[in-house]
Amino acid sequence: MTETFTGVSGALQAGMDSLYSLSQQFPEISAWYTTVIRFVLPVLGLLILLTAIRSLLSVKHTAEVWAYLNFGEQRIPLTHWENIIGRQKTADVVIDDPAVSRTHAALIRQPDDTWNLYDLGSTSGTYVRGRTAPAEEPLPVEFGDEISFADIPAWLEAVSPEEKQARRKRRAGLDKPVSPWGLLILMSFFQILTCIQLIISTGEKADPALPLIFLGMTAVMWIYCLTLRAFRRVGFEMEMIAFFLCTISLAVTASFAPASVPKQFFAILLGMVGFLVLGWFLRDLSRANALRKFMAVLAVLLLAATLVLGSSSGGAKNWIKLGGMSLQPSEIAKVCYIFAGSATLDRLFRKKNLGLFMALTLICLGCLALMNDFGAAAIFFVTFIVIAFLRSGDWATLALICGGCGAGGLVLLSVKPHVLKRFASWGHIWEDVYGAGFQQTHSLTAAASGGLVGVGAGNGWLNVTAADTDMVFCKVCEEWGLIIAVLAVLCIVTLAVFAVRACRAGRSSFYTIAACAATSLMVFQTCLNVFGAVDILPLTGVTFPFLSNGGTSMLASWGMLAFLKASDTRQNASFAIRLPSRRELRHEQEEFDQYAED
Repeated sequence: MTETFTGVSGALQAGMDSLYSLSQQFPEISAWYTTVIRFVLPVLGLLILLTAIRSLLSVKHTAEVWAYLNFGEQRIPLTHWENIIGRQKTADVVIDDPAVSRTHAALIRQPDDTWNLYDLGSTSGTYVRGRTAPAEEPLPVEFGDEISFADIPAWLEAVSPEEKQARRKRRAGLDKPVSPWGLLILMSFFQILTCIQLIISTGEKADPALPLIFLGMTAVMWIYCLTLRAFRRVGFEMEMIAFFLCTISLAVTASFAPASVPKQFFAILLGMVGFLVLGWFLRDLSRANALRKFMAVLAVLLLAATLVLGSSSGGAKNWIKLGGMSLQPSEIAKVCYIFAGSATLDRLFRKKNLGLFMALTLICLGCLALMNDFGAAAIFFVTFIVIAFLRSGDWATLALICGGCGAGGLVLLSVKPHVLKRFASWGHIWEDVYGAGFQQTHSLTAAASGGLVGVGAGNGWLNVTAADTDMVFCKVCEEWGLIIAVLAVLCIVTLAVFAVRACRAGRSSFYTIAACAATSLMVFQTCLNVFGAVDILPLTGVTFPFLSNGGTSMLASWGMLAFLKASDTRQNASFAIRLPSRRELRHEQEEFDQYAED
C-alpha cells in the first residue's frame, strides 16, 4: 500500500515538474490558460448551480392526504403526519365550537400508517371509543374509531387503496429530481481545471498532495452518489451545492494556507460522515427524540469545556488547542442546540419541554458571553428566536425577549472592550487603514481588483489575517471574481428557500423546526460574514458555511445540511422518509386489486 502511494505521489510530482518546465519554456501557455480558465470556471459554476437551483426550486411540495376526519356533515382530509385539532384558525383541523379548546388535541401518524391521539390539556377532554385520552400521553386510534373532541364526534377514515395508488404515482411523476450524472461531470471538470490552475500558479512549490486531494474530492463525490443510487436514492442537489462550495474552500485554502489543505479535505470527509450519521438518526423520530437530551448536554459540555480549556484569539476565548490542532467547539454546539430545540408536535406544547429549552438557551448564551464570542452569541440568539416562534407563534413574548436581549447587548458593549472596539471601527475603516481598518480595507481592495472573473485561483495578493476564514468572501472575489462570490451566497439562499418551501408539507414539526432553524442560522451567519467583510455590518469573526477554512466549521455546515435534507419530501430524496420495501409495494398492489374487484 505504501509503495503504491509512493508510486502515485512520484508520478504526480513528475507530472507537475513537467508542467512547470513547460510553463517556464512557454510562459505564454500558462498565461493563456489562466486567462481562459478565469472565464470558463464562472460559466461552469453557473451551469452547476442553475441546474441544481432549478431542480430544487421547481419542487411543488404538493400536499398529500394521509387520512380523513369525518364529522358527518364534513369530511376533512389530514394532509400532515402531525395535525393540530382545535378552535384556533391556524389549526390543521378547525372546530368552531366554544367547547373545543384553541389547541385541543394532536393526531399523529406513525411510519407504519397507524395513528396516535394526544390530548393537549384541553378543558373539555378528548375521547376515543368513549375512553378519555390522558393528557400528553399517546392513545392509539384505529380507522373507524369514533373520536370526540369535547362533545363533537368524528371518525378516523383511511385513504382508499385507489387514492394510495394515485398518490404513489403522483409522487413518482411530480417533483422528479434532476439526474446527478450531468452535475457530477460538470463538477469533475470544475475540480480538475481548478487543480491545474492552482498547480500553474504555485509553480515549482506545488505540493504533489494537491492533485491527490482534488482527485480524492472528485472520487468521494462520485462514490457518494453511486452508492446512494444503488440504494434507490435520488435528489443530490443539496450535496452538489455543498461539493461546489467545498471545492472553492479547498482552492482558497491552497492559495492562502497550503499546509492546511489536507486537514480541510479531512474535515470535509468527516463532515460527510457526520451528515450521514445525523441523517440516520433523523430518519426515526423516536430515535431522534431520545437523542435530544444528549444533544442538549453535549452542547453545554462543549461550551463549558471551551471556557475552561479554551484560549483567546482576536479577543474571544473560543478555541481549544490539542497538539497541532485547533478546535472551535461552539460550531459543533450549534448543531447540538438545533437538535435539542426541535420537537415533535406531541412534545411541542409541554411546558416542561419549553422550560428546558429556555434553560439550555440561557446557559449557551451565558457561556458565549463569558467567552467574548459576540458573533456566535448573535447566531445562537437568532436561532433561538426562530425556534421559539415556531414552537409558540407568540410575537408579543418574542418582542419582549428581543427587547430584553437588546438592553443586555448594550450593557455588554459597555463592559466588553473587545466587542466595543469592533463596533467603534464599524463604518470608519478607511479612516485608519493601517490600524483598526487594516484587515478590511486591504480585503476590500483585493476584492475590487478581482472584477467579475477574478485574477485566477492562486494568483491573489491578499495576505491579511483570516483571509481564508473571516474574510473569505473578499478572497473569493479577488481570485474567483464577483460572479463566483455571488453564486456562493446564492447557494446558501437557495438551500434556505427550498427548506422553507418544503416545510409546508413537512412530515413532522421536528423536521420543520430543525430545517428552519438551520437555514436561518446559515443565512444569518453568511450575512454576518459577507456584510462584516465589506463593512456593512460590524466584523464579528464568524465563518462562511462550507466556504471558510476550518475543520469544526465544515463539520457544522454538513450537520446543518442534514437538517435540510431531512425536510425534503420528494420520493426517495430524503433521509427522513423510509423507502417502501418490495413486500409493502406488493401488499399495496394486492390491496388495490382487491378494492378494484369489489
